[in-house]
Amino acid sequence: IIGIILFITLIVSLVYSFVRFCMAPAERIEEQTYVKIKADYLLMVVQCFLGTLVMMLPSFLEKRFKVVVPSAVVIMYFVFLYCAIYLGEIRNFYYLIPYWDSILHAFSGAMLGALGFILVDLLNKDEHVRVSLSPFFVSVFAFCFALAVGSIWEVYEFSCDAVMGLNMQKHTTEAGIALSGGAALSDTMKDIIVDALSALAVAVFGYVTKIKKKKG
Repeated sequence: IIGIILFITLIVSLVYSFVRFCMAPAERIEEQTYVKIKADYLLMVVQCFLGTLVMMLPSFLEKRFKVVVPSAVVIMYFVFLYCAIYLGEIRNFYYLIPYWDSILHAFSGAMLGALGFILVDLLNKDEHVRVSLSPFFVSVFAFCFALAVGSIWEVYEFSCDAVMGLNMQKHTTEAGIALSGGAALSDTMKDIIVDALSALAVAVFGYVTKIKKKKG
């Protein structure tokens, strides 16, 4: 049900963003009050399109690689996409709600950390793969996995901004005022730090849990 709601929301948002993209002005006029331009709606189109693709990832992994992703993780994944794409980009929560971006990065870091533990557990249970890592190294892998994916996401944001002239890194304000120096860099560094802290919290929690199970 959550997946269906997310899919319908993304498709409707994609159509809306494309229509607004066609109607929006190409550049801002300084004398005018703030209005969204084509670059703003192009970002929405890209996000909604990619969202409809990546939401199919859990089912693709299950069908192609026989990887069973727990329902709780899939639900968290769908909720994250809804909050990041629809609420964040379409409903403008990134500018309306303070620290919305940081909240989502903390959420994604924890989710990716949990996914790292799941991947190792799947390898441990696979009869064809001989993997037996200690709780400490499983926790290190989960932390590094989450941080690596978070860094790849930042590279993706930077590349889209550079090639397509978007504002995924929020290097300009909502009114289109460009940031520079540390102000422009702060969003990327803040995102990576938040990813690391949330992933570390999950890694420590997972380590303690595995130690208790091992002793039990």
